[in-house]
Amino acid sequence: MRLVTFALRSSPSELLIGVELPEAKSFVDLTEALGISSMCSFLATGEEGLKKASEVVESGKSRVLIEDCIRKAPVSNPRKIICIGLNYIDHCKETGLPIPKEPVVFNKFPECVAGDGDDIPLYETKKLDWEVELVIVIGKGGFRVKKEDAKHVIAGYTVAHDVSARDLQMANGGQWLLGKTLKGYAPIGPAIVTDLENPHKLGIRTFVNGKKMQDSNTDQLVFNTYDLVEYLTR
Repeated sequence: MRLVTFALRSSPSELLIGVELPEAKSFVDLTEALGISSMCSFLATGEEGLKKASEVVESGKSRVLIEDCIRKAPVSNPRKIICIGLNYIDHCKETGLPIPKEPVVFNKFPECVAGDGDDIPLYETKKLDWEVELVIVIGKGGFRVKKEDAKHVIAGYTVAHDVSARDLQMANGGQWLLGKTLKGYAPIGPAIVTDLENPHKLGIRTFVNGKKMQDSNTDQLVFNTYDLVEYLTR
């Protein structure tokens, strides 16, 4: 299932939660049918919510054409954005940096979130940089989750652009927070995919002005998605 947040062009300020049907070129609006107000509130319903969403999709009702909609970031108001640096083996080798023994953790703020295709503000930086990332979207959440149970708290996966202002990041001895938390510096989407069979065998690439700048695979992860859930919920 591909979960999306969108707005109707006729009512652009009202965010709606839905399921994308690519072949039908439409979204299924779940907002009224399930009585939900945000993607976070829907994801918190877990498997029961996904089952109800499937029933709405199967009913054939509440469909709107994608061309009549504005796609938004799939999660517009996350409680937390926790990021892992230097988590690709090939990237560590490429930069000449040692492969971490433990996850390198930093964060972005909710106001960093932007939608797929949104403009990225330049602000005053002279060294804007890009990195593609796999996003683990947490649903019901948990505390001290074992990696063998991690699947139960993961709602799905999406893609992020980890935008950095490198001049701010490297200033004053290295300030990752300053360089990575400007408003709009975490575009995500276009959708949350809930039924990936193997998140650790996915191609992941960055194109800048049509030129391929990054080309890796999630089989290069130093710490896989289940390891990270266990580590970050300790």
